[in-house]
Amino acid sequence: MKLHQLRYIREVHRQGLNVSTAADVLHTSQPGVSKQIQLLEEELGLQIFHRSGKRLTSVTEPGMAILNMAERVLREMENIKRVGEDFTQESEGCLSIATTHTQARYRLPPAVKAFVERYPSVQLSIHQGSPKQVSELVINGEADIGIATESIAENDELAALPCYTWNRCVVVPPGHPLADGGTLTLERIAQYPIVTYDLGFTGSTSVKRMFEAQGLNPNIVLTAIDSDVIKTYVELGLGVGLLAKMAYNQERDQNLVMLDASHLFPDSTTYLGVRRDAYLRGYIYEFIHLIAPHLDRQAVNAAL
Repeated sequence: MKLHQLRYIREVHRQGLNVSTAADVLHTSQPGVSKQIQLLEEELGLQIFHRSGKRLTSVTEPGMAILNMAERVLREMENIKRVGEDFTQESEGCLSIATTHTQARYRLPPAVKAFVERYPSVQLSIHQGSPKQVSELVINGEADIGIATESIAENDELAALPCYTWNRCVVVPPGHPLADGGTLTLERIAQYPIVTYDLGFTGSTSVKRMFEAQGLNPNIVLTAIDSDVIKTYVELGLGVGLLAKMAYNQERDQNLVMLDASHLFPDSTTYLGVRRDAYLRGYIYEFIHLIAPHLDRQAVNAAL
């Protein structure tokens, strides 16, 4: 049994049993991947994958157990490698962050700028996705850190560290009836078409619950994962925008009027998630501290 065989079966599983795609990710050939999987199955005396002709169709019961063990072995191998790098290349390496658009666009830039200035030899990459995708990227080892409002705190495989709380605002074009200086209420908002986040994003489920609690059924005409998209369609007159307050910038958004809606909705908490079994390099602790100053190494290790 060889480590590269474990990598091959893991990647094939990750790629939905598509051997060709897995081979591309692994920078090798499809026949080579298929051959190594067959050799591993022959050595173990069982099938890891069910087949229909040459095509893999599903994972066998023992195959799933082997995949889970392979994942743990490969993750520990990566941790061992990181320990070595932490002591021999303290200020060099890679840091991969998974987050949502709102966090990447409006909250992370100061921390990223400070980190890059402090660690110029660390290659930093940011992957954007839904909160669920963010969690999956961290769980699968494709990202070191996940930052999102929902999903992270609900996953037992991740240590969820609360970073900060935030709330919402309504944005409307100048002259809109909601901008008349009157008290902003859910009832008034519900009178107009609404442009807001997709239900899988940025605390949208709690927003939906607040409307339902008042017996209101808002007319949501468009949902998006991108705060800038929401503001664009509000500017076009498609509806009123309901978004994270941090996503409004007075200088950049001069064509919109912002109305504070924090009295209408509960605060949302953005969490930072890392795998509980991950070895964190020194500069990862530094990045976490830049995002949330209250999260020093001791606090992170206590959560892990």
